[in-house]
Amino acid sequence: MDGSAGVTKLPPPEAVLGLIPRGVSIDALREKGIVPIGSQDGVLAVAASGMASIIDAQILAMSAGCVARLEILPQHQIASLIRALYDLKSGVAQDTLNAIESVDDLSELARQEVLSDTVDAPVIKLVNGVLLEAIKERATDIHLEPFEDKLLVRYRIDGVLKDRYELTKGHQSPVTSRIKVMGHMDIAERFLPQDGRIGITLGERAVDIRVSSLPTRHGERIVMRLLDKARGLLSLEGLGMAAEEYGRLVRLVRAPHGMILLTGPTGSGKSTTLYAILQALTRPEVNIITVEDPIEYDVPGIGQVQVNEKAGVTFSSALRSILRQDPDIIMIGEMRDFDTAHIGIQSSLTGHLVLSTLHTNDSVSAVTRLADMGIEPYLVANSLLGVVAQRLVRRICPRCKRSFPASKEMNKKYGLKEIFRGEGCEHCANTGYLGRFGLYEQFDVTPEISEAISSGASLPSLKTLARKNGMRTLLEIGIERVSSGDTAPEEMIRVVGEE
Repeated sequence: MDGSAGVTKLPPPEAVLGLIPRGVSIDALREKGIVPIGSQDGVLAVAASGMASIIDAQILAMSAGCVARLEILPQHQIASLIRALYDLKSGVAQDTLNAIESVDDLSELARQEVLSDTVDAPVIKLVNGVLLEAIKERATDIHLEPFEDKLLVRYRIDGVLKDRYELTKGHQSPVTSRIKVMGHMDIAERFLPQDGRIGITLGERAVDIRVSSLPTRHGERIVMRLLDKARGLLSLEGLGMAAEEYGRLVRLVRAPHGMILLTGPTGSGKSTTLYAILQALTRPEVNIITVEDPIEYDVPGIGQVQVNEKAGVTFSSALRSILRQDPDIIMIGEMRDFDTAHIGIQSSLTGHLVLSTLHTNDSVSAVTRLADMGIEPYLVANSLLGVVAQRLVRRICPRCKRSFPASKEMNKKYGLKEIFRGEGCEHCANTGYLGRFGLYEQFDVTPEISEAISSGASLPSLKTLARKNGMRTLLEIGIERVSSGDTAPEEMIRVVGEE
């Protein structure tokens, strides 16, 4: 045995898997921080990050009928190799799918660490495999959709749903029950919608999952939204906004009071932008309180309130209580009704900075949406600082990105001479796209616009005034990003639409 660092190139995980003695799990190797990396002439080379692992290396080697030679390697290399070993064993194997039909009683199944190779129940292996595969593929949502003769598993990756597995009808009940057990939901109740939450770990990585069940004709439909805490919160700079829009947003959030709204469809990144703004505003002398449904990230230095309608904690009731907590900045997860919007606007008029979201197609439409909710135009005019409408667009894969001459139609309609597309490769799962970025349309309420809102100006008039004051539409910003080769024209049009 020695403490030399003689091994620099690690063997492939397939080779390492064959070196692990029978009866020794990958879980045990991860716990001890060791992994076998070679065997020759009765000597098992064991990688570890320090000499303190000599005894564990000796025990591992004895299990294989060998003596140990310790190789000191950086901890991150060992952790990476162990994750690769899990990857080899994490696939949803056909024998697991077949064996799951024999599992009857799921009510006593305990929650497990997802990244594990020691769980025995086939249903747990199957669900763990589906979760792990989704996280590896960067999925944001998992859909389990029951049909007459099958259970379809689909992943939403970069905003687009893709079929992943097609399970037999016999898998539906045990898989659904297992997910409901993990989410602390009532497995006996199959005819009412339910919500749950699952906290899972993959080694050192924590992932929160929001679960929603909906009864349908062919059984319960399950949708799971994944929140990978390892990705962390983005800063304002990390949002990737164009310089002009970034500068305008920074000026907005520095205002001492007033209301800032973010608009866009579900899944357009509004919450991410809100959290980025909150981080930029957080400092010891400022009291920030939020009311959210649900709380997606814990932000240090901020008081966060979870909506609980069963207990009577709604957006509007929580807001009334928050105002007695001497806040400087208030974040409302969503303005859903008149009461919430009215209290939020009144708060912004009494010296608070209020941040919230609305569901509208563009930024200027937020004004008419508030009017539709019953808010008087003069209140909107006096409280609203600005609105940011946003969308998430898929980014072209850098490895298979190619340029093409734009068609005559594209040239005439958008002024494009050259466009880019991803041809599809292993790196992007043959989609041509890898990751997403945001488009941000910013509508600032200037004195002229405030006067127009107060006098009940129409939506077209407000849009004309906004353009006059420098607002660029989502389509204009999207065309700019197509021209710079960040995304393809079809993707931009799919997300933004055509004016």
